[in-house]
Amino acid sequence: MIKLHDKHFKPFLSEAQIKAAVKKVADQVAADYKDETPIFVGVLNGAFMFISDFLKEYQYPCEVSFVKLSSYQGLTSTGIVETLLDVSENIEGCSVIILEDIIDTGRTLKKLVHLFSKANVKEFRVASLFYKSEVYNGEYTIDYVGIDIPDKFIVGYGLDYNELGRNLREVYQLNQKHMINLVLFGKPGAGKGTQAEFLKDKYNLKHISTGDLFRFNMKNDTELGKLAKSYIDRGDLVPDEVTIKMLQDAVEKNPEASGFIFDGFPRTVAQAEALDKFLATKDMKIDATIALEANDEVLIQRLLERGKVSGRSDDQDESKIRNRFDEYNEKTAPLKDFYENQGKFHSVNGIGAIDEITHRLGKVIEEL
Repeated sequence: MIKLHDKHFKPFLSEAQIKAAVKKVADQVAADYKDETPIFVGVLNGAFMFISDFLKEYQYPCEVSFVKLSSYQGLTSTGIVETLLDVSENIEGCSVIILEDIIDTGRTLKKLVHLFSKANVKEFRVASLFYKSEVYNGEYTIDYVGIDIPDKFIVGYGLDYNELGRNLREVYQLNQKHMINLVLFGKPGAGKGTQAEFLKDKYNLKHISTGDLFRFNMKNDTELGKLAKSYIDRGDLVPDEVTIKMLQDAVEKNPEASGFIFDGFPRTVAQAEALDKFLATKDMKIDATIALEANDEVLIQRLLERGKVSGRSDDQDESKIRNRFDEYNEKTAPLKDFYENQGKFHSVNGIGAIDEITHRLGKVIEEL
């Protein structure tokens, strides 16, 4: 799996498969044109790797020219094809073969045909390394095809996602797994924060910590921050609906996320039910709740060591640490039952090297 900008891509075609497809196209073209001198017109930018490797495989006389067209922005076609670089005018009476990296809907091909319609060429053919036959409109014949591929967004070997990925030797396909939403549990010192950082980067998830949300909203004096502070100043608990509204704002500000890690919420069954209700309005759901389990004595020693560096008083007093553990057990037990009844509760060993724990968490997520 690779990450380009905000998207993840999984392996699709190997370098060997691509080279075999290039040779296949070159051999087919050579069978038809080895006794004359055709003009190969490469379509930039995406086809530059294909053009280069094609010409290495084509062992007969030929000429080369280029045109530059553009229709893609991000993951989708704009539907508008711009001509950025015109082909040479010296093509009259010649056999012209277009070298395209990929043909899907046929909009770019239509523009190419129009470019050559006014030229008095001897013959005009099209060769494409990749071909999405299921979405092609069929208006023009594709004479030479390397590989027929499904209608999935791909990068690599000249193809890009917002200009990244063109230099990859292999081709990768957009990873379109469903959105993953997690609730992460763990006693103080279990490493929730550390693991959340690794998981959010690996799976393009947004880590939403209710503690961070409260601090952000109160520091920035937002309406929700003022409201929450008014309850806190009175010594009252902040109502669940206020916390949910903060979560809602955080979710809506991150539309590109592939999912969310909820940390610090829910803490009660009522909150879990409220979270489910809110996510349902977004056509989302909690996919799994994961508890990082660790022996109390190990965690106590870990927190006491942390307290020497952090200066936190609640990490320096063993009795306070044990009280925090008791509170966690009391609050988490009902939530464990709630999520177990939904088949969503997973327990993961939280003791070991950081990368080992990350691997255990990853196994749970990959099986969702």
